[in-house]
Amino acid sequence: MSHEPHEPRRPRDASGRRSPDRRLAHAIQRVTSTALGPYQSAVVRIGFSATWLLFLLWEVPHRHELYGPEGPWGWDMAQRLIANNHAFTALMWSDSTVWFECLYVIAVLSSALLMLGWRTRAMSVLFMIGVLSLQNRSIFMGDGGDNVIHLMAIYLVLTRCGQVWSLDARRRTERSRDLAGPVLWTVLGVALVAGTVLDRIGGEWWLITLFWGLWIFHGVWWAVNRRAPGSELRTLLDVLTNLVHNTTLAVIMAEVCLIYATAGWYKIQGSRWQDGSALYYPLNLDYFTPWPALSDILAGSGLIVMLLTYGTVIVQVAFPFTLFNRKVKNVLLVAMMLEHAGIALLLGLPFFSMAMIAADAVFLPTAFLVWLGGRVALGRDRVFRSRAKRVPEQRDAPDEQAARTLVG
Repeated sequence: MSHEPHEPRRPRDASGRRSPDRRLAHAIQRVTSTALGPYQSAVVRIGFSATWLLFLLWEVPHRHELYGPEGPWGWDMAQRLIANNHAFTALMWSDSTVWFECLYVIAVLSSALLMLGWRTRAMSVLFMIGVLSLQNRSIFMGDGGDNVIHLMAIYLVLTRCGQVWSLDARRRTERSRDLAGPVLWTVLGVALVAGTVLDRIGGEWWLITLFWGLWIFHGVWWAVNRRAPGSELRTLLDVLTNLVHNTTLAVIMAEVCLIYATAGWYKIQGSRWQDGSALYYPLNLDYFTPWPALSDILAGSGLIVMLLTYGTVIVQVAFPFTLFNRKVKNVLLVAMMLEHAGIALLLGLPFFSMAMIAADAVFLPTAFLVWLGGRVALGRDRVFRSRAKRVPEQRDAPDEQAARTLVG
Protein backbone atom coordinates (compact mmCIF):
# COMPACT_ATOMS: atom_id res chain seq x y z
CA MET A 1 0.00 0.00 0.00
CA SER A 2 1.59 3.25 -1.15
CA HIS A 3 1.87 6.18 1.19
CA GLU A 4 1.54 9.49 -0.59
CA PRO A 5 2.61 12.64 1.17
CA HIS A 6 -0.33 14.51 2.60
CA GLU A 7 -0.80 18.23 1.99
CA PRO A 8 0.31 20.12 5.09
CA ARG A 9 -2.54 21.42 7.14
CA ARG A 10 -3.31 25.08 6.91
CA PRO A 11 -2.42 26.80 10.14
CA ARG A 12 -5.48 27.97 11.98
CA ASP A 13 -6.03 29.93 15.13
CA ALA A 14 -8.01 28.90 18.18
CA SER A 15 -11.34 29.83 16.57
CA GLY A 16 -10.72 27.56 13.57
CA ARG A 17 -10.07 30.39 11.14
CA ARG A 18 -7.14 30.70 8.80
CA SER A 19 -4.04 32.34 10.17
CA PRO A 20 -3.25 35.94 9.19
CA ASP A 21 -0.47 34.75 6.91
CA ARG A 22 -2.82 32.48 5.01
CA ARG A 23 -5.44 35.21 4.70
CA LEU A 24 -2.82 37.65 3.44
CA ALA A 25 -1.55 35.13 0.89
CA HIS A 26 -5.10 34.42 -0.27
CA ALA A 27 -5.81 38.15 -0.64
CA ILE A 28 -2.62 38.73 -2.64
CA GLN A 29 -3.41 35.78 -4.90
CA ARG A 30 -6.92 37.07 -5.52
CA VAL A 31 -5.78 40.60 -6.29
CA THR A 32 -3.11 39.44 -8.74
CA SER A 33 -5.03 36.64 -10.44
CA THR A 34 -8.42 38.30 -10.96
CA ALA A 35 -9.66 41.65 -12.19
CA LEU A 36 -12.17 42.37 -9.44
CA GLY A 37 -15.48 44.13 -9.95
CA PRO A 38 -16.01 43.38 -13.66
CA TYR A 39 -19.66 44.45 -13.54
CA GLN A 40 -18.93 47.53 -11.45
CA SER A 41 -16.18 48.72 -13.79
CA ALA A 42 -18.43 48.03 -16.78
CA VAL A 43 -21.31 50.08 -15.40
CA VAL A 44 -18.90 52.93 -14.57
CA ARG A 45 -17.61 52.78 -18.15
CA ILE A 46 -21.10 52.84 -19.60
CA GLY A 47 -22.34 55.52 -17.23
CA PHE A 48 -19.58 58.06 -17.76
CA SER A 49 -19.22 57.54 -21.50
CA ALA A 50 -23.00 57.86 -21.92
CA THR A 51 -23.06 61.01 -19.77
CA TRP A 52 -20.29 62.67 -21.78
CA LEU A 53 -21.82 61.54 -25.08
CA LEU A 54 -25.23 62.98 -24.23
CA PHE A 55 -23.63 66.21 -23.05
CA LEU A 56 -21.67 66.61 -26.30
CA LEU A 57 -24.74 65.91 -28.40
CA TRP A 58 -26.87 68.28 -26.32
CA GLU A 59 -24.33 71.08 -26.69
CA VAL A 60 -23.77 70.67 -30.44
CA PRO A 61 -25.52 73.98 -31.23
CA HIS A 62 -23.36 75.77 -28.62
CA ARG A 63 -20.08 73.90 -29.05
CA HIS A 64 -18.23 76.86 -30.56
CA GLU A 65 -19.19 79.15 -27.68
CA LEU A 66 -18.29 76.55 -25.05
CA TYR A 67 -14.99 75.16 -26.29
CA GLY A 68 -14.40 76.51 -29.79
CA PRO A 69 -12.79 79.61 -31.25
CA GLU A 70 -15.92 81.71 -30.63
CA GLY A 71 -15.89 81.19 -26.89
CA PRO A 72 -15.41 84.00 -24.36
CA TRP A 73 -12.23 82.33 -23.11
CA GLY A 74 -10.07 83.39 -26.05
CA TRP A 75 -7.13 81.68 -27.66
CA ASP A 76 -4.52 83.98 -26.11
CA MET A 77 -5.95 83.62 -22.61
CA ALA A 78 -6.05 79.84 -22.97
CA GLN A 79 -2.43 79.79 -24.11
CA ARG A 80 -1.30 81.82 -21.10
CA LEU A 81 -3.25 79.62 -18.69
CA ILE A 82 -1.94 76.36 -20.13
CA ALA A 83 1.59 77.72 -20.10
CA ASN A 84 1.22 78.07 -16.31
CA ASN A 85 -0.74 74.94 -15.34
CA HIS A 86 0.73 72.64 -18.08
CA ALA A 87 -2.67 71.05 -18.70
CA PHE A 88 -3.13 68.86 -21.76
CA THR A 89 -5.54 69.90 -24.51
CA ALA A 90 -5.28 69.00 -28.16
CA LEU A 91 -7.38 72.06 -29.02
CA MET A 92 -4.32 74.23 -28.46
CA TRP A 93 -2.47 72.57 -31.32
CA SER A 94 -4.32 74.79 -33.77
CA ASP A 95 -6.91 77.57 -33.67
CA SER A 96 -8.53 76.29 -36.86
CA THR A 97 -12.26 75.66 -36.84
CA VAL A 98 -11.72 72.52 -38.91
CA TRP A 99 -9.40 71.07 -36.26
CA PHE A 100 -11.95 71.87 -33.55
CA GLU A 101 -14.71 70.11 -35.49
CA CYS A 102 -12.50 67.05 -36.07
CA LEU A 103 -11.64 66.78 -32.39
CA TYR A 104 -15.27 67.24 -31.37
CA VAL A 105 -16.29 64.40 -33.69
CA ILE A 106 -13.52 62.21 -32.27
CA ALA A 107 -14.79 62.93 -28.76
CA VAL A 108 -18.34 61.97 -29.74
CA LEU A 109 -17.31 58.77 -31.55
CA SER A 110 -14.93 57.62 -28.82
CA SER A 111 -17.64 58.14 -26.19
CA ALA A 112 -20.16 56.10 -28.18
CA LEU A 113 -17.71 53.28 -28.92
CA LEU A 114 -16.48 53.16 -25.32
CA MET A 115 -20.07 52.92 -24.13
CA LEU A 116 -20.59 49.95 -26.48
CA GLY A 117 -17.29 48.42 -25.39
CA TRP A 118 -15.64 48.32 -28.81
CA ARG A 119 -11.85 48.26 -28.44
CA THR A 120 -12.15 49.53 -24.90
CA ARG A 121 -8.39 49.92 -24.37
CA ALA A 122 -7.96 52.24 -27.35
CA MET A 123 -11.31 53.99 -26.92
CA SER A 124 -10.62 54.72 -23.26
CA VAL A 125 -7.45 56.58 -24.28
CA LEU A 126 -9.29 58.53 -27.00
CA PHE A 127 -12.11 59.20 -24.56
CA MET A 128 -9.61 60.63 -22.08
CA ILE A 129 -8.02 62.79 -24.79
CA GLY A 130 -11.45 64.14 -25.80
CA VAL A 131 -12.48 64.94 -22.22
CA LEU A 132 -9.20 66.59 -21.27
CA SER A 133 -8.95 68.53 -24.53
CA LEU A 134 -12.40 70.09 -24.26
CA GLN A 135 -12.48 70.70 -20.53
CA ASN A 136 -8.95 72.09 -20.26
CA ARG A 137 -9.62 74.44 -23.18
CA SER A 138 -12.31 76.31 -21.22
CA ILE A 139 -11.97 75.49 -17.55
CA PHE A 140 -14.70 77.92 -16.42
CA MET A 141 -17.45 76.15 -18.38
CA GLY A 142 -17.74 73.12 -16.11
CA ASP A 143 -19.32 72.18 -12.81
CA GLY A 144 -18.90 69.43 -10.25
CA GLY A 145 -20.07 66.77 -12.68
CA ASP A 146 -17.45 67.79 -15.22
CA ASN A 147 -14.75 67.46 -12.57
CA VAL A 148 -15.86 63.91 -11.82
CA ILE A 149 -15.88 63.02 -15.52
CA HIS A 150 -12.42 64.57 -15.80
CA LEU A 151 -11.04 62.24 -13.12
CA MET A 152 -12.90 59.14 -14.22
CA ALA A 153 -11.74 59.57 -17.81
CA ILE A 154 -8.17 59.16 -16.54
CA TYR A 155 -9.04 56.23 -14.28
CA LEU A 156 -10.87 54.29 -17.00
CA VAL A 157 -7.65 54.07 -19.02
CA LEU A 158 -6.15 51.98 -16.21
CA THR A 159 -9.09 49.60 -15.74
CA ARG A 160 -10.17 46.44 -17.54
CA CYS A 161 -13.65 47.85 -18.01
CA GLY A 162 -14.59 45.72 -21.04
CA GLN A 163 -14.71 42.30 -19.40
CA VAL A 164 -18.51 42.17 -19.49
CA TRP A 165 -21.31 44.08 -21.22
CA SER A 166 -19.13 44.98 -24.18
CA LEU A 167 -18.58 44.11 -27.81
CA ASP A 168 -15.05 43.07 -26.85
CA ALA A 169 -16.43 40.41 -24.49
CA ARG A 170 -18.68 39.10 -27.25
CA ARG A 171 -15.78 39.00 -29.69
CA ARG A 172 -13.66 37.03 -27.22
CA THR A 173 -16.50 34.57 -26.76
CA GLU A 174 -16.95 34.07 -30.48
CA ARG A 175 -13.16 33.96 -31.04
CA SER A 176 -13.47 35.81 -34.32
CA ARG A 177 -10.43 36.94 -36.26
CA ASP A 178 -9.10 40.30 -35.11
CA LEU A 179 -8.42 42.65 -38.02
CA ALA A 180 -9.67 45.98 -36.71
CA GLY A 181 -7.33 45.88 -33.69
CA PRO A 182 -4.00 45.93 -35.59
CA VAL A 183 -5.35 48.52 -38.05
CA LEU A 184 -6.49 50.81 -35.24
CA TRP A 185 -3.20 50.31 -33.38
CA THR A 186 -1.23 51.23 -36.53
CA VAL A 187 -3.31 54.35 -37.21
CA LEU A 188 -2.91 55.56 -33.64
CA GLY A 189 0.83 54.84 -33.83
CA VAL A 190 1.17 56.99 -36.94
CA ALA A 191 -0.75 59.79 -35.21
CA LEU A 192 1.47 59.46 -32.15
CA VAL A 193 4.63 59.64 -34.25
CA ALA A 194 3.33 62.74 -36.02
CA GLY A 195 2.40 64.38 -32.73
CA THR A 196 5.79 63.62 -31.22
CA VAL A 197 7.80 64.81 -34.22
CA LEU A 198 5.79 68.00 -34.56
CA ASP A 199 5.84 68.50 -30.76
CA ARG A 200 2.05 68.64 -30.73
CA ILE A 201 1.45 66.68 -27.54
CA GLY A 202 2.19 69.65 -25.36
CA GLY A 203 5.93 69.52 -24.89
CA GLU A 204 5.61 67.58 -21.62
CA TRP A 205 7.95 64.58 -21.54
CA TRP A 206 5.80 62.68 -19.06
CA LEU A 207 2.76 62.96 -21.31
CA ILE A 208 4.68 61.78 -24.36
CA THR A 209 6.06 58.88 -22.32
CA LEU A 210 2.56 57.98 -21.10
CA PHE A 211 1.06 57.82 -24.59
CA TRP A 212 4.01 55.86 -25.97
CA GLY A 213 3.88 53.49 -23.02
CA LEU A 214 0.18 52.81 -23.52
CA TRP A 215 0.67 52.28 -27.25
CA ILE A 216 3.60 49.86 -26.79
CA PHE A 217 1.87 47.95 -24.00
CA HIS A 218 -1.28 47.44 -26.06
CA GLY A 219 0.81 46.17 -28.97
CA VAL A 220 2.74 43.76 -26.75
CA TRP A 221 -0.49 42.55 -25.17
CA TRP A 222 -2.04 41.77 -28.55
CA ALA A 223 1.09 40.04 -29.86
CA VAL A 224 1.55 37.86 -26.77
CA ASN A 225 -2.14 36.98 -26.64
CA ARG A 226 -2.01 36.01 -30.31
CA ARG A 227 1.32 34.16 -30.43
CA ALA A 228 1.79 32.78 -26.93
CA PRO A 229 -1.52 32.76 -25.04
CA GLY A 230 -0.34 30.26 -22.41
CA SER A 231 3.19 31.53 -21.84
CA GLU A 232 4.72 32.96 -18.68
CA LEU A 233 4.87 36.39 -20.31
CA ARG A 234 1.10 36.26 -20.82
CA THR A 235 0.67 35.36 -17.15
CA LEU A 236 2.94 38.24 -16.13
CA LEU A 237 0.93 40.69 -18.25
CA ASP A 238 -2.27 39.40 -16.63
CA VAL A 239 -0.82 39.94 -13.17
CA LEU A 240 0.28 43.48 -14.00
CA THR A 241 -3.03 44.48 -15.56
CA ASN A 242 -4.99 42.92 -12.69
CA LEU A 243 -2.93 44.83 -10.15
CA VAL A 244 -3.39 48.12 -12.01
CA HIS A 245 -7.12 47.47 -12.50
CA ASN A 246 -7.78 46.54 -8.87
CA THR A 247 -5.73 49.46 -7.55
CA THR A 248 -7.55 51.89 -9.83
CA LEU A 249 -10.92 50.47 -8.80
CA ALA A 250 -9.98 51.05 -5.16
CA VAL A 251 -8.93 54.61 -6.04
CA ILE A 252 -12.29 55.22 -7.71
CA MET A 253 -14.09 54.03 -4.59
CA ALA A 254 -11.90 56.20 -2.40
CA GLU A 255 -12.51 59.15 -4.72
CA VAL A 256 -16.29 58.79 -4.43
CA CYS A 257 -16.05 58.56 -0.65
CA LEU A 258 -13.82 61.64 -0.58
CA ILE A 259 -16.28 63.60 -2.72
CA TYR A 260 -19.17 62.86 -0.39
CA ALA A 261 -17.16 63.29 2.80
CA THR A 262 -15.79 66.71 1.82
CA ALA A 263 -19.16 67.86 0.46
CA GLY A 264 -20.93 66.78 3.63
CA TRP A 265 -18.42 68.31 6.05
CA TYR A 266 -18.35 71.60 4.15
CA LYS A 267 -22.14 71.71 4.32
CA ILE A 268 -22.04 71.21 8.07
CA GLN A 269 -19.96 74.36 8.43
CA GLY A 270 -22.53 76.48 6.57
CA SER A 271 -25.13 78.33 8.62
CA ARG A 272 -27.92 77.70 6.07
CA TRP A 273 -27.29 73.96 6.25
CA GLN A 274 -27.22 74.09 10.03
CA ASP A 275 -30.62 75.74 10.30
CA GLY A 276 -32.14 73.51 7.58
CA SER A 277 -32.97 76.21 5.04
CA ALA A 278 -30.23 75.69 2.43
CA LEU A 279 -32.48 74.00 -0.11
CA TYR A 280 -34.95 76.89 -0.04
CA TYR A 281 -32.65 79.28 -1.92
CA PRO A 282 -31.89 77.28 -5.10
CA LEU A 283 -35.58 76.42 -5.36
CA ASN A 284 -36.29 80.14 -5.74
CA LEU A 285 -33.62 80.90 -8.34
CA ASP A 286 -34.86 81.05 -11.93
CA TYR A 287 -31.67 79.42 -13.19
CA PHE A 288 -32.33 76.29 -11.08
CA THR A 289 -36.09 75.99 -11.53
CA PRO A 290 -36.97 74.12 -14.73
CA TRP A 291 -40.36 73.30 -13.16
CA PRO A 292 -41.41 76.48 -11.30
CA ALA A 293 -44.69 75.07 -10.07
CA LEU A 294 -43.04 72.03 -8.49
CA SER A 295 -40.28 74.17 -6.98
CA ASP A 296 -42.86 76.52 -5.47
CA ILE A 297 -44.71 73.61 -3.86
CA LEU A 298 -41.54 72.27 -2.24
CA ALA A 299 -40.23 75.70 -1.23
CA GLY A 300 -43.58 76.52 0.34
CA SER A 301 -43.28 73.71 2.88
CA GLY A 302 -40.74 74.43 5.59
CA LEU A 303 -40.89 70.85 6.86
CA ILE A 304 -40.02 69.35 3.47
CA VAL A 305 -37.17 71.83 2.97
CA MET A 306 -35.76 71.04 6.41
CA LEU A 307 -36.00 67.25 5.93
CA LEU A 308 -34.37 67.36 2.49
CA THR A 309 -31.61 69.68 3.72
CA TYR A 310 -30.72 67.62 6.78
CA GLY A 311 -31.18 64.37 4.88
CA THR A 312 -28.67 65.46 2.24
CA VAL A 313 -26.04 66.26 4.87
CA ILE A 314 -26.62 63.07 6.83
CA VAL A 315 -26.40 60.82 3.77
CA GLN A 316 -23.22 62.44 2.47
CA VAL A 317 -21.40 62.45 5.79
CA ALA A 318 -22.47 58.94 6.80
CA PHE A 319 -21.92 57.12 3.51
CA PRO A 320 -18.13 56.51 3.78
CA PHE A 321 -18.66 54.95 7.22
CA THR A 322 -21.38 52.59 5.99
CA LEU A 323 -19.07 50.65 3.68
CA PHE A 324 -18.39 48.26 6.55
CA ASN A 325 -22.06 47.25 6.67
CA ARG A 326 -23.43 46.01 3.37
CA LYS A 327 -27.12 46.44 4.14
CA VAL A 328 -26.81 49.98 5.44
CA LYS A 329 -24.53 50.87 2.54
CA ASN A 330 -27.07 49.67 -0.01
CA VAL A 331 -29.83 51.67 1.66
CA LEU A 332 -27.79 54.88 1.61
CA LEU A 333 -26.66 54.15 -1.94
CA VAL A 334 -30.28 54.10 -3.09
CA ALA A 335 -30.91 57.29 -1.13
CA MET A 336 -28.00 59.06 -2.82
CA MET A 337 -29.08 57.98 -6.28
CA LEU A 338 -32.60 59.21 -5.59
CA GLU A 339 -31.11 62.45 -4.32
CA HIS A 340 -29.22 62.98 -7.58
CA ALA A 341 -32.30 62.08 -9.58
CA GLY A 342 -34.15 64.77 -7.62
CA ILE A 343 -31.37 67.27 -8.36
CA ALA A 344 -31.69 66.51 -12.06
CA LEU A 345 -35.46 67.04 -11.92
CA LEU A 346 -35.76 69.97 -9.54
CA LEU A 347 -32.58 71.96 -10.24
CA GLY A 348 -32.15 71.18 -13.93
CA LEU A 349 -28.69 69.55 -13.64
CA PRO A 350 -29.13 66.26 -15.51
CA PHE A 351 -25.51 65.72 -16.55
CA PHE A 352 -24.17 66.42 -13.08
CA SER A 353 -26.65 63.92 -11.67
CA MET A 354 -25.82 61.31 -14.31
CA ALA A 355 -22.10 61.65 -13.54
CA MET A 356 -22.65 61.22 -9.81
CA ILE A 357 -25.00 58.26 -10.27
CA ALA A 358 -22.39 56.64 -12.53
CA ALA A 359 -19.79 57.18 -9.80
CA ASP A 360 -22.13 55.73 -7.16
CA ALA A 361 -22.62 52.64 -9.32
CA VAL A 362 -19.15 51.38 -8.40
CA PHE A 363 -20.65 50.35 -5.05
CA LEU A 364 -23.64 48.47 -6.46
CA PRO A 365 -23.82 44.78 -5.44
CA THR A 366 -22.69 42.26 -8.03
CA ALA A 367 -25.87 40.20 -7.62
CA PHE A 368 -28.02 43.21 -8.48
CA LEU A 369 -25.90 44.08 -11.52
CA VAL A 370 -26.03 40.50 -12.79
CA TRP A 371 -29.82 40.50 -12.35
CA LEU A 372 -30.08 43.87 -14.09
CA GLY A 373 -27.95 42.67 -16.98
CA GLY A 374 -30.13 39.59 -17.33
CA ARG A 375 -33.29 41.69 -17.44
CA VAL A 376 -31.80 44.01 -20.06
CA ALA A 377 -30.69 41.05 -22.17
CA LEU A 378 -34.15 39.49 -21.85
CA GLY A 379 -35.82 42.71 -22.96
CA ARG A 380 -33.43 43.04 -25.89
CA ASP A 381 -34.17 39.46 -27.00
CA ARG A 382 -37.90 40.11 -26.83
CA VAL A 383 -37.56 43.24 -28.97
CA PHE A 384 -35.53 41.46 -31.64
CA ARG A 385 -37.83 38.45 -31.53
CA SER A 386 -40.90 40.60 -32.06
CA ARG A 387 -39.20 42.37 -34.97
CA ALA A 388 -38.26 39.04 -36.52
CA LYS A 389 -41.90 37.96 -36.32
CA ARG A 390 -43.16 41.13 -37.97
CA VAL A 391 -40.75 41.07 -40.91
CA PRO A 392 -42.16 37.88 -42.57
CA GLU A 393 -45.68 39.25 -42.23
CA GLN A 394 -44.70 42.43 -44.05
CA ARG A 395 -43.02 40.41 -46.80
CA ASP A 396 -46.02 38.08 -47.26
CA ALA A 397 -48.52 40.88 -47.60
CA PRO A 398 -47.71 41.76 -51.27
CA ASP A 399 -47.83 38.06 -52.23
CA GLU A 400 -51.25 37.65 -50.65
CA GLN A 401 -52.53 40.75 -52.42
CA ALA A 402 -51.26 39.45 -55.79
CA ALA A 403 -52.93 36.07 -55.19
CA ARG A 404 -56.25 37.73 -54.46
CA THR A 405 -55.94 39.79 -57.63
CA LEU A 406 -55.34 36.65 -59.70
CA VAL A 407 -58.25 34.83 -58.09
CA GLY A 408 -60.52 37.80 -58.63
